[in-house]
Amino acid sequence: MNYDALLLVSFGGPESASDVLPFLRNVTRGRGVPEERLTEVAEHYYHFGGVSPINEWCRSFIDALRGEFATHRVNLPIYWGNRNWPPMLVEAVQQMAGDGVKRALAFTTSAYGSYSSCRQYLEDLSAARAAVGGSAPVIDKIRHFFDHPGFVQPFADKLRTAAAAIDDPANARILFTAHSIPVGMNDVSGPEGARYHDQVAETAALVRQAAGLDLPYDIVWQSKSGPADSVWLGPDINDHLKAIAAEGVSSVVVSPVGFLSDHMEVLWDLDIEAKQTAEELGLSYYRAGTPGLDPRTVTMVRELVAERVDGAPVKRLGKLPLWNPNDDGCCPARRPVGMGR
Repeated sequence: MNYDALLLVSFGGPESASDVLPFLRNVTRGRGVPEERLTEVAEHYYHFGGVSPINEWCRSFIDALRGEFATHRVNLPIYWGNRNWPPMLVEAVQQMAGDGVKRALAFTTSAYGSYSSCRQYLEDLSAARAAVGGSAPVIDKIRHFFDHPGFVQPFADKLRTAAAAIDDPANARILFTAHSIPVGMNDVSGPEGARYHDQVAETAALVRQAAGLDLPYDIVWQSKSGPADSVWLGPDINDHLKAIAAEGVSSVVVSPVGFLSDHMEVLWDLDIEAKQTAEELGLSYYRAGTPGLDPRTVTMVRELVAERVDGAPVKRLGKLPLWNPNDDGCCPARRPVGMGR
């Protein structure tokens, strides 16, 4: 299929202290989150000067990707739009329309399938296109890339490096972590056996295998942000740290496979909160890195583009089913009545 642009779609983040509360209001608009809760979360950002690293990462990633495209003669201009903070998606789509773009591919910074990590991006793209009007380009989302070598192998290398520092391997555990979602959302995030939880679990297994480690591991979850009485995927990483400390585990290495780069939920939830929990429990705590600007991850985007533009072979390490995220049934917002929990 012919495409004439690539759009990087990300979550967005504040770039100064004065941005923080307006950004959080954008993120939570329509959810009824009280202002005092936003003020509480804002302190996480203020701890880092009010700046989320995600926007700067996007700029650097686009620079690297433009170089990759130039080297391999991929003639696609790259645009960038965020869901929650400038540059906003509607601005990017307006610019694309003004430049004469007719059909674009969208690469989102989430590797997995669920409403919040997939369908919601599509809804925001649709809203941006509607706001621009009839001149807006068609925009197709690139497939989930949770098992692509350019995603798995950088995690594996960084896990291996972090694990090398463990002083007591006989009593160590790997914890693979990703953003928790409501159980009902997980239950409809894909076909049976290939849902969000299953995708994260496959990535974890692939990363451990590629790292060549035989340490036991667990899948844990972080960053729950919904009502206290709702059921989300668990166990929470802090609760699990307490459980394994009671079992006699003395060291943990945490690999945040749910995140493409070190953004706020990695820096605060893992490097501050989870690390503090581990220290209080007497656990040695090591945090493995994310792919970030790894050249293999940059190459991955070019290869994902080539799958759609040139019909290039699909590169993947896993065995779970893949599907077209642009289909109407992909990652619906709500659990249908009568489906399990």
